[in-house]
Amino acid sequence: MDPHKRSATIEVMTANEDVVGKGRFGTDAVGLAEMRRYVNGIQPDPDLRVWAVEGCNGIGHHIAVRLLAAGEQVVDVPPKLSARARVFATGQGRKTDATEAHSVALVGTRMTGLRQVVDDEQLAMLRVLVDRRRSLGEEHSRKVSQLHAMLLELIPGGAKRDLSAAQAKKLLATVRPRDIAGKTRRRVAAELVGDLERIYARKKAANKELRDLVAATGTSLLDLPGIGPSGAARLLVEVGDVTRFPDRGHFASWNGTAPIDASSGDVVRHRLSRAGNRQINRTLHIMAVVQLRNPGLGRDYFDGKKAAGKSSNEAMRCLKRRLSDIVFRTMLDDAVVRKVTGSGGHRGNDSDSSAAGSQPHTSSSDKPHRSPSRTQPRTPLPAAS
Repeated sequence: MDPHKRSATIEVMTANEDVVGKGRFGTDAVGLAEMRRYVNGIQPDPDLRVWAVEGCNGIGHHIAVRLLAAGEQVVDVPPKLSARARVFATGQGRKTDATEAHSVALVGTRMTGLRQVVDDEQLAMLRVLVDRRRSLGEEHSRKVSQLHAMLLELIPGGAKRDLSAAQAKKLLATVRPRDIAGKTRRRVAAELVGDLERIYARKKAANKELRDLVAATGTSLLDLPGIGPSGAARLLVEVGDVTRFPDRGHFASWNGTAPIDASSGDVVRHRLSRAGNRQINRTLHIMAVVQLRNPGLGRDYFDGKKAAGKSSNEAMRCLKRRLSDIVFRTMLDDAVVRKVTGSGGHRGNDSDSSAAGSQPHTSSSDKPHRSPSRTQPRTPLPAAS
């Protein structure tokens, strides 16, 4: 399926990659019912069919959850994989809804280990709340920028960079403009201060709600320095089942902290990766910044990299890569503990991951390459028919 807001284009493909149906349907209740009736006419047994939907964490999310509610099996096809499949299709790689649906069908048929979408109400609730918390933060930053612009016109030199609503209110109390334009600026600035106070109250309530919900999941992410309720919730929502990653290298490549090999001949070098999940990359960046602000093992690791001749940016990238290993190990241990609840067992050390601590003091490799993938079962897909 190539999903959109108002329509969805599908292609029905067998396990032998024979196309047995295709069509375009609306995403309202009537369109979805018609689409399911069409597919039922081709394969009436829901246990023998799998819906491969592109972008289940994005534009395809609204359709994926409705299919899950109807008892269908759904797997998530990353847009990057469908784009690669489209390059090798006919039509000179042109992107249409029909060719995109064909590419998604090919990926769903050929690829193993695609993330199976599950109807987890707890994660769904976390997603809604963490997205709301992010929008509140963005709104707060926008209001602060507008307030700074107003204060710069009202007060010579403006206000300090880290400005709270209470501090801005005190500054405004000292301003008594006499012209009409100045009075208007002061009134608008006062309204912005009121907006900031309301946003701050909502952020505080959202943080408390997220903290309680994240704690209820039993995760240990909140114990890691630099990860707050928003960061932990974002990790839980975006990662989902952490066991779908064969090792820490795949996880680092997925979140964009693994450098890209740019070596040529005898010249060995690596460059920054701009790919990967940018929201998780941002969470790891915030985690690194928080650890750098306070004395500790994270700061010591960063200083050690700089002493070894790396620049500040390179040292920061190394720190984020190490923190990615630690987050992966923490989530993996949490998954194992949930699986063996009551046995008191812990996942033992292995050669694939040594990031066992909550700070980057462990001796895991800094190499940017992903280690060879272990042959372990991942998301099983029933054979299409």
